[in-house]
Amino acid sequence: MLRSFLLIDGFEPEPSYSPSSVKPGQPSGPSGLEASTATILQNLGFRVETATSFHEVQFLAGKADAALLSVVPQQVESWRQKIAAVRSLPLLWWCDRRTFPSYEYKLPPGIDGMLGPGMSAMEIHCALLLGLNHYCQWTEWQQEREQLLSRLEERKWIDQAKRILSEIKCISEAEAYEFLRKQAMNERKRMSDVAASIVKVYQLLHDENQGSRKR
Repeated sequence: MLRSFLLIDGFEPEPSYSPSSVKPGQPSGPSGLEASTATILQNLGFRVETATSFHEVQFLAGKADAALLSVVPQQVESWRQKIAAVRSLPLLWWCDRRTFPSYEYKLPPGIDGMLGPGMSAMEIHCALLLGLNHYCQWTEWQQEREQLLSRLEERKWIDQAKRILSEIKCISEAEAYEFLRKQAMNERKRMSDVAASIVKVYQLLHDENQGSRKR
């Protein structure tokens, strides 16, 4: 369960209010101002660390279970990239009259869920569960995607090396594959690494021969 937040506050503090008189999701007094995001969450038992700069994010990200952005939609992506550069965290967006002042705004992409000042404790709990589930699914999909791309890259090197070995040694691609397999075992390396070395050396020699002919 998410219990602590790294809050990115993109707004200057509003006029003072009394935290003791604030109820989650309710105006804070005669002025009609809403309680701060941090106050609402702290009143619900969450720990909140607030950051307004990338330097603070670097220092505080390790203490948080999730990142919460209290910024306008146009700033979500830039902050998402900054946070991701430090640590992978579920990314939530705080939606209120400051961050989403007009119905003409588009919802920002790249977020795992949304919270708001009018939500009850139960609604926030459910929203956090959904956000965490979305983050876990997205992370798993990203890992599977990276593994697939890595396998495709390895396959590319091996196929190129097989063609080169078949041409140079006048052997079949099956024999070339067996050569790569044995070479990898002897050198205690992955087949793709051995194949990449063969391809790069071949291309280097080919380029040198081409240069010599031009002279």
